[in-house]
Amino acid sequence: MEQNNHYNKRLKAFASDLRSTSTKAEVRLWCELLSKGKTGYSFLRQRPIGPYIADFMCKELKLVIEVDGYSHNFKTEEDLERDTVLAALGFTTLRFTDEEVMRDLPNVERSIIAWIACLQR
Repeated sequence: MEQNNHYNKRLKAFASDLRSTSTKAEVRLWCELLSKGKTGYSFLRQRPIGPYIADFMCKELKLVIEVDGYSHNFKTEEDLERDTVLAALGFTTLRFTDEEVMRDLPNVERSIIAWIACLQR
């Protein structure tokens, strides 16, 4: 039986809180692109994976999408470590800035769709 993609029950309450306090960029990406299978795949919001909570996660694609706000400008090492741990768990992480999502959503969408298309080849 599958391990439920390394779901961490201890982070469940925190993940729930994060869903209710999402950033504008996270809400926009969710509503306009990732909800209701608009990409052809099901994504979950604020999903615990190992020791982290992914902004968005697709189990089927083993894909994590992160929307990084201003504070991530100072967390390069932490983000690299996080991506390395998630990769060891079998996930690919795509990162976008809040600004990219808010000002250039069509390009963010193209990037995600192109990644999915490469995976399907």
